[in-house]
Amino acid sequence: MICSTLLSGALMAQEALFSGSQVTSPVVNADGTVTFNVFAPKAVKVEVTGDFLPPVEVDSPLGKTTQPGRAEMKEMNGVWTYTTGKLAPELYSYNVIINGMNILDPSNVYVNRDIASLTSIFIVSAAKGDKGDTYRVNEVPHGDLAKVWYNSPTLKMKRRMTIYTPAGYDKGKNYPVMYLLHGAGGDEDAWTTLGRAAQIMDNLIAASKAKPMIIVMPNGNTDCQAAPGAWSRGMYMPTFMGSVNQKPIATMDESFMDIVKYVESHYKVAKGKKNRAICGLSMGGGHSFATSKRYPDTFNYIGLFSAGLHINGDRNKSFYELLQENKEVQNQLAKLFAGKPALYWIAIGKTDFLYQQNADLRRYLDEKGYPYEYRETEGGHIWRNWRIYLSEFAQKIFK
Repeated sequence: MICSTLLSGALMAQEALFSGSQVTSPVVNADGTVTFNVFAPKAVKVEVTGDFLPPVEVDSPLGKTTQPGRAEMKEMNGVWTYTTGKLAPELYSYNVIINGMNILDPSNVYVNRDIASLTSIFIVSAAKGDKGDTYRVNEVPHGDLAKVWYNSPTLKMKRRMTIYTPAGYDKGKNYPVMYLLHGAGGDEDAWTTLGRAAQIMDNLIAASKAKPMIIVMPNGNTDCQAAPGAWSRGMYMPTFMGSVNQKPIATMDESFMDIVKYVESHYKVAKGKKNRAICGLSMGGGHSFATSKRYPDTFNYIGLFSAGLHINGDRNKSFYELLQENKEVQNQLAKLFAGKPALYWIAIGKTDFLYQQNADLRRYLDEKGYPYEYRETEGGHIWRNWRIYLSEFAQKIFK
């Protein structure tokens, strides 16, 4: 029986090998182009779609948005092939489309999940220190990642977060902490998979571009304990808001000090405002905005990455109008800036659908004379921007 099973497995492997299904894809060429190969001898049409192609505009629940473009592949002897032009250093996402069906590249084992979508990925790098090099694993000292369960008395549940400790953590003294928050649809896995946070920090610290620090990546969905499939709710379908149709008993900012207290009682942490930073993308940028103003003496560095800003009030009014009307928020921001945080950093893409919200916040800060730094990039509400923002923000803090 054992021999039969082994023989069957060997025959399947041989069949895959000689059928041509073991093509290599993608191939990052020396000139910076990338070649995709798909073995699909019975296909009528095969395309590749990815963020390295010119985007197309589509209608979505958020209004006009963009999706990756498509390129047709050419067939020879059952293998469909497409080669890009020269690509800039970056981490890229893509899929292949066979006879209209969007699937992962069968020859690429490297995959990311973004909410409920899976994409194949690859990295292009041309020189040491470029974006592709910063996002990949290099021969440098590596920090550790831990999936940690903590108790949240405010939310009345056990919750999971991801914690990065830098290389040499056990031998070092107490470390400053960056609290790094994900966006809507994300979870405590998002920044380490889609955001490449561990690789970014390993490479920046090794190059002495960033201080060794602890990175805390909590789950920002206060109706959930952990990422989909990682808690007792089971294997539910992830959604844009991460909701499992339970009404949370508190907000992320209301419950945030549960996280801080756990980290500072279980890790080698340098305590005090000067040793804490909070930042996040989209919903996590909104959480950073709300948490920093709720606890104005807690964080010395605040980073809003394409922040989804929220204040209770008439949704037909602009964020600037809501700021002008809300005395509580005005007082909170006044206290925050009276404490002279070392950095209040706002970053967003030129075509981000949240651009006007962030412009409204900057208008208000300008009128009040509250100091901040502003970073504007090309593109919209995309991970390509958020990886840049993390890379730059990490180099500005704890100096």
